[in-house]
Amino acid sequence: MHTAVDQLQPFLTELRVAKRYSANTVAAYQRDLVRFIGVLGDKPLAEADRHDVQTLVANLNSRGLGARSIARNLSSIRAFFRYLRKSNPRLGDPTSTVRAPKTPRRLPKNLDVDRAAALFTSTNEELTLLELRDKAMLELLYGSGLRLAELVSATIEDLNLHEGLIRVTGKGNKQREVPLGRHCIDAIGAYLAKRNAEDETTSPQSPLFVSRAGTAIRPRTVQTRIKAWGLSALGSRELHPHMLRHSFASHLLESSGDLRAIQELLGHADIATTQIYTHLDFQQLAKVYDSAHPRANVTSNPKQNEHNRGMDDD
Repeated sequence: MHTAVDQLQPFLTELRVAKRYSANTVAAYQRDLVRFIGVLGDKPLAEADRHDVQTLVANLNSRGLGARSIARNLSSIRAFFRYLRKSNPRLGDPTSTVRAPKTPRRLPKNLDVDRAAALFTSTNEELTLLELRDKAMLELLYGSGLRLAELVSATIEDLNLHEGLIRVTGKGNKQREVPLGRHCIDAIGAYLAKRNAEDETTSPQSPLFVSRAGTAIRPRTVQTRIKAWGLSALGSRELHPHMLRHSFASHLLESSGDLRAIQELLGHADIATTQIYTHLDFQQLAKVYDSAHPRANVTSNPKQNEHNRGMDDD
């Protein structure tokens, strides 16, 4: 007879291979379900009931986990039993009568336009290689709304500075093209020029952003460097990558009012949202970006904008 742990592994494999979930997402499912299996003890999964789920919720509450984390645990259990019912249709869902705690709605913080502009006052000529790297990261996070995971996984060959875009791999390994503003193109170009001059081993397959040792930069390093830049430029330690992504979306929405294009640019993975925005092609998205985002710095002439998107400043 298969144990609960034996039944868990094929589910995790399906998430990783068939659904193409990221390693972090699969690890989160695994942690949640191992907790639940721990509550069950020797009890078979087929006999799991609402009392087992309530016991888990009580344990999570006692450990100080918030409503959002508890709701995620319930969602993981629900998805696991939905998978198990493929081979055992009679299997029930022990979470069906357990309500997830209400999650308080928290609005993410964002910078106003003036404070965002204050991050970019230094000129490229004044900066060291690491500072050029950090400024280029800031430009991508705020100027193009990238997720932290998208930024650290980007390679040089994902860039097309002439066309003014970058190809990023988002959640579920889905790729999309995101436009780059003039300031972002300049910042990345200055960083890569200095990096290439100091490191002859750089190739198109190399990570776009690297550490002092030349390896792909870690998410934690990005968070630390962004926080340090915020402390220096704004006198605040609150700056983090998601705040820049949220500021990108907020400022673009304030200027354009085009929520559909913004969600496309952000790479939201919801199927219903994707279906709604399938008629928006890249040129339409680029037009919204060029006309609305404060870091785009383009002219009112569409043809000149197309030219500018591929050109460095004189």
